[in-house]
Amino acid sequence: MILTKAWCAMKTEHDVEKVDKKRKKICIFGNFGSSNLGNESTLLALLFHLRRLLPEAKVVCACTGPETLVEAREIEAVPISGRILKRWVPRTPLIALLRRMTMWLPSEVYRSLQALRTLRAADMLIVPGTGLLTDAYGLLGWGPYNLLKWSLIARMCGCKILFVSVGAGPLYSSLGKYFVKSALSLANFRSYRDSASLEYLERIGFEVNSDRVYPDLVFSLPEAMLPRDGGKRAKRPIVGLGLMAYAGTYSVAKPRDSIYKEYLDNLVAFARWLLAHDYDIRLIIGDLGDISVSQEFESLLKASSGTYDEERIINQPALSIEQLLLQIAEIDIIVATRFHNVLLALLLNKPVIAISFHHKCASLMGQMGMAKYCHDINHMNAFRLIEQFEDVERNVEKLKPVISQRVEQSRSALDEQYSLIFTNV
Repeated sequence: MILTKAWCAMKTEHDVEKVDKKRKKICIFGNFGSSNLGNESTLLALLFHLRRLLPEAKVVCACTGPETLVEAREIEAVPISGRILKRWVPRTPLIALLRRMTMWLPSEVYRSLQALRTLRAADMLIVPGTGLLTDAYGLLGWGPYNLLKWSLIARMCGCKILFVSVGAGPLYSSLGKYFVKSALSLANFRSYRDSASLEYLERIGFEVNSDRVYPDLVFSLPEAMLPRDGGKRAKRPIVGLGLMAYAGTYSVAKPRDSIYKEYLDNLVAFARWLLAHDYDIRLIIGDLGDISVSQEFESLLKASSGTYDEERIINQPALSIEQLLLQIAEIDIIVATRFHNVLLALLLNKPVIAISFHHKCASLMGQMGMAKYCHDINHMNAFRLIEQFEDVERNVEKLKPVISQRVEQSRSALDEQYSLIFTNV
């Protein structure tokens, strides 16, 4: 019955599409509609330029949070891998195994028909950089298995496949590497957000051939969206402290709880130094999952510092990319962990120290001429962090023109990429 309904719905939609053959249909695949503001900023940038260059195109997004995306961005969205049955916890392991064995195949057939329905008559499937080429979070969901499945169905439908400014790694399992390399091999166009990603894929045996390197898509957010400095300044300089729930296997193959503890302990020591030297602190997050980290950080700071003026710690978690940009605009210098918090700070011409948990962080800082201000999360050291901060502060006026120039170069490169991929739909 489920499969029959899916087939009928697909046939009806196909009949409607016959009437509207001239209108381009673009499908975007990614981890969108989640609580990750970096991924949402990637989608905003891509949508802006897609609508700028192909204003009449129909856009549908295959994502992890379609309901959220429809409500927030008013865009048609479908699940990457929707739930077929209601959540139910089997009473015994045997029942759980039997349930998986009997339901997996029909469920996968149904999901594949849903993907086929979405991609039928589509001109293009775009996979932008949202951390998809990794198995650190598993093979299923938005992981490598479904990436390959959607790529195969797109190829069956005669739909062009484009991997646009994607990052790669880590890939730990043989299956993860196979799925990712197979999906990439089906693409009509591939670009990576840094040379480190291209080199990583070469090391695991993928032939990159004439693949290109273009900056992260968030560098192409519309300038009208970016707040500018202005208005009344605070009494004291404001330092942004970007906190993140520890990345675990996304950072190292065998993560240790001690890494996260040392991360927080060293940031607390750094925060105490800032307060003692007459700086105010604004806590920054890039994912709603980081709220608990901010709370834990404040508790540790209070426990280690005794009494201090709590108004000097600003903790107002951003709930949208627009709110996050406004918060960063008010900051003088930022020390951030999440990749896109670092990138957004640079986009707003803010000197930044990146606490690096992945090669993408170090690559970004190198591209922006800021390599010396990268701090490894696996080897946190508050004294070295303070030295880096003092160096940044001494060189603010020298750093800002360099950052501004690199941002403009990134924008120009992305304009070239958008023209390339959307001119040849």
